[in-house]
Amino acid sequence: MRAAMQARDDVAKNILSLALGEIQTAEARANRSLNDAEAVAVVRKLLKSNEETLALGSERGEGSGAAALRRENEILASLLPASMSESDISSALSPVAEALRAARNEGQAVGIAMKHLKSAGAVVQSADVQKAVAKIRA
Repeated sequence: MRAAMQARDDVAKNILSLALGEIQTAEARANRSLNDAEAVAVVRKLLKSNEETLALGSERGEGSGAAALRRENEILASLLPASMSESDISSALSPVAEALRAARNEGQAVGIAMKHLKSAGAVVQSADVQKAVAKIRA
C-alpha cells in the first residue's frame, strides 16, 4: 500500500485499502485475528465480486470503469497464493485416478479430487479441478 501511495497509483491504493478494511471487518466480527486461509478467502471474495461486475457490464455493453476493475483484479490476484495449473492438478490426481473413474457421477469425482488435493495442501481453483477430473474420467 505504501508503494502504491508513493507511486500515486489510486487504483492500487483504493483496492488495497478496501481489502485491508474487509479483512479488519472480518477480524472484528470473529473477535480474533484471521489466519492466512481466511484472509485469502476475503481477497478471493473481492476478486469474484469484481469479476461478476465485469461480466454484468459486458452484457450491458458498458465499458466505463472496466479497465479499473481489471487492474484491481490484477492487484488482488497478485496477493493470492499461486494455484496449480490444470496439468499440475491432473498429475497430482494420478494416485486417485481409479477412484475418480469409479465415481458414480462428476460431482462425486470432484469431491474425491478436492479431498485428495486439500489433504496434500494444494492451492487449486475449483474450475481447474473440474476440468482435470473431466479429462481423467473421459
